[in-house]
Amino acid sequence: MQKMKHRGPDDEGIFTKGNVGLGFVRLSIIDLSPGGHQPKFSNDGRLVIVFNGEIFNYIEIRDELRKKGYTFNTQSDTEVLLSAYQEWGEDCLDKFNGMWSFVIYDTISGDIFAARDRYGIKPFYYFQDAGHLVFASEIPSILSILENKPDREEQAIFDYLVFNRTDQTENTFFKGIKKLQHGHTLSVKNGTVSIKRWYDLRDKLGLTFSGPDEYRELLTDACSLRLRSDVPVGVCLSGGLDSSTIVSTILALNKDTNLNTFSAVYQKGQHGDESRYIDVYRKDLKNMYFTTPSAESLFEDYLPFIIAHAEPIPSTSPYAQFRLMKLAREHVTVTLDGQGADEQLAGYHYFFGFYYKELLKELRLFRLAAELASYFKVHHSAFGFKAFIYLLLPAGLKTSRRVSERGYLQKDFINRNSKSNTISSNIYSSSTLRDAFLDHFEYKLEHLLKWEDRNSMWFGIEARVPFLDHRLVEQTISLPSRMVIHNGTTKHILRKAMKGILPEEIRMRQSKIGFETPEDEWFRTPKFRDLITDTLKSSSFRNRNIIDPANALTLYQQHLEKKINISCDIWKWLHLELWFRNFID
Repeated sequence: MQKMKHRGPDDEGIFTKGNVGLGFVRLSIIDLSPGGHQPKFSNDGRLVIVFNGEIFNYIEIRDELRKKGYTFNTQSDTEVLLSAYQEWGEDCLDKFNGMWSFVIYDTISGDIFAARDRYGIKPFYYFQDAGHLVFASEIPSILSILENKPDREEQAIFDYLVFNRTDQTENTFFKGIKKLQHGHTLSVKNGTVSIKRWYDLRDKLGLTFSGPDEYRELLTDACSLRLRSDVPVGVCLSGGLDSSTIVSTILALNKDTNLNTFSAVYQKGQHGDESRYIDVYRKDLKNMYFTTPSAESLFEDYLPFIIAHAEPIPSTSPYAQFRLMKLAREHVTVTLDGQGADEQLAGYHYFFGFYYKELLKELRLFRLAAELASYFKVHHSAFGFKAFIYLLLPAGLKTSRRVSERGYLQKDFINRNSKSNTISSNIYSSSTLRDAFLDHFEYKLEHLLKWEDRNSMWFGIEARVPFLDHRLVEQTISLPSRMVIHNGTTKHILRKAMKGILPEEIRMRQSKIGFETPEDEWFRTPKFRDLITDTLKSSSFRNRNIIDPANALTLYQQHLEKKINISCDIWKWLHLELWFRNFID
């Protein structure tokens, strides 16, 4: 519990009976009174729960349960969750609109039931051997009680270095420590652990929107539900379409000019700076707060940042959010942001490649030609076309192409792991745009949600994501492709829905940056030059037998001379080595 006390600074509790122990550290959001204390018992004393997350529609579920004869002694959503489980069993999960990982112990039968939310917003890690089942919200809590510390999970390292991807399987970077997959349950009966899927997005498609107005109504309701809180709420405002949509939707809801917003900004013209779009809101908002991540701040923060995440991250973009949450903690306890919109509305430009692939497959050649022409006209780039060509390659060629771009990898390391990776087949082999969205929700989205959870909870902040309201996700992914990508522009229905609500300059902007950083410049500063060079020359780095140190040093020198920009690779080398030193060695 103490290893993750940052997640719950307000309260804590323990339940033990026989060979079962449940511990909880609480971040108080709903019902700040002692009534929200956990572990929490059902009214009859039979069930006890520990629950991380929020059930946003707990008020409506509580009203439904009251009609069935249930009584409630607190204002907490935890009590509603436990009563819902008593009434409906596992089927209660279908009623919840929210984010959660919870464990319920039946003190009479000895059974345990655990569940994770649909898309993996809230974490659930576990370790199992012949005599133990240990679970926690963060891996260091599990590491703290294992007698034999786990070794590295090499496939996770390969996928991280080659594809910039993590968390696409149940495996973590620690061999033997797994995560309960999103949309899954874990149960223990008579000492036997079983895991099964309770939610599959593919089974929920069909019903969709009649048009932009209906989309806006549901998005507004999703935002409204996520404003339910007994503590101050703010919004992480990047200046992009998604986070700006949330700010404008809240302003339209309640005209609250006291809304707190938090933004990362840089110097004008510097990569990652979005102040031009953020400043559009200065006339509407009184409480706008800013942070400027820098090479100096990252140098001070890199060790706590690495420890906070406990697993390697393939870029410094999440560091901008880390600094944002540090700033937000001075003003609020809950934040909202636009996470999840890109994966259902084609926010990444390689989604154009999936759409072109779909049009080619359906022999809609005139539409394909028109869309390609529109893309060039709107974006003045060939990236969408290049993505299209890459996505037509067989899975094996996709992998070898990415490996060839990482010429610094040791051959033995490549040979051990290249054929067992699943990313090419799971994420880059989708045959239609809708399939690409489904595959991203299944295999790609979760690492972004994990980074957000670690960044926010490290500072005792709960991050909420309105675009991942399951009603919105299911109906959006059911849309025909032309309602998402249209005439070279993504997020078509969202842009239509926000006309007259979102500032026009933001509504129609085509560039996408998000919380990116000018890391290429940072890694040329003297302090980082010394740190990176010393790391690449170290015997521990060499003895990993993963990256060729001489090759890496040559590439870094070319980066220093501004001949190339490989800042993403440099960060991956650095983070991986420091992760080894702090968590494995």
